[in-house]
Amino acid sequence: MSDKTTTQTLTGIIHTATRLDKALAEVADLSRERIKSLITEGKVEVDGKAVTSASAKVQAGSSFFIHLPPPSNPQAVPQDIPIPVVFEDEHLIVVDKPAGMVVHPAAGNPHGTLVNALLHHCRGQLSGIGGVARPGIVHRIDKDTSGLLVVAKSDAAHEGLAKQFADHSLERAYLAVCGGHPNPSSGTVDARLGRSDRDRKKMAVLPDNSRRGKHAVTHYRTLERLDHCSLIECRLETGRTHQVRVHLASIGHALIGDPVYGRTPAALRPVIKALGFERQALHAARLGFIHPVTGNALSFSSEIPTDMRELIDQTGHSNR
Repeated sequence: MSDKTTTQTLTGIIHTATRLDKALAEVADLSRERIKSLITEGKVEVDGKAVTSASAKVQAGSSFFIHLPPPSNPQAVPQDIPIPVVFEDEHLIVVDKPAGMVVHPAAGNPHGTLVNALLHHCRGQLSGIGGVARPGIVHRIDKDTSGLLVVAKSDAAHEGLAKQFADHSLERAYLAVCGGHPNPSSGTVDARLGRSDRDRKKMAVLPDNSRRGKHAVTHYRTLERLDHCSLIECRLETGRTHQVRVHLASIGHALIGDPVYGRTPAALRPVIKALGFERQALHAARLGFIHPVTGNALSFSSEIPTDMRELIDQTGHSNR
């Protein structure tokens, strides 16, 4: 195997017939997680063709190219950015993230994130388990989703919270405005989620027998029928990437304003334009968990933000 540092490309021959990520980890001196990430980004080729699945079987003797992006310093730096704090003690902090704020630094968003703000607010006292780019981060919500997020300040809190997320014992409820009126008005979406074959930046519902993706369950109920849309509550059993957005789109009721998984109903476009509503209508409204250190049961709620309230008011005053 050669390492062409001038072009940041690793190339060589695969020695073992097995899963692609495992085979490459054996010969490329990279972790399987790092390889999976590079595959997702389209940076890996086998026998001259770009690959898209880390779990795909590969034959011994196949040639590979791994194109490594230029190294960068991912360490987040403190920034004096105001953040709404709902609860805080020496072990953890619960914040009400505004829409438009990225949770942690990444390529293209090195500054202005929630982590940058928390490093300043907490004077650097965040759990180190998530690494230098994601200190304290146990779970995430999308940039354009607003609402409650718990962040670990100590490693003990991080480990305890991560266990609760893993066994799905937390309470998480979202408020959303979706297109149309779900029928039945309440129900459960039990559908496996994973990366889309057609667009690796998107998530998609996968067949139940798929070897890819993860099991995901969302319970929804209609709170209010609006003009051409509905205010609904979604309770999560699992916490997968884009779970609410993809599950609702899969039953024909995508979130209003979602630029990736849905289209705004034509009848609502004048209202959306007049309001300047430019995000998916999704808010993490309730969060409950057992304090990982004290053992106390904690529960928090967040009022629906102004932009979503205006949307509900504008679509909820005429005959339906």
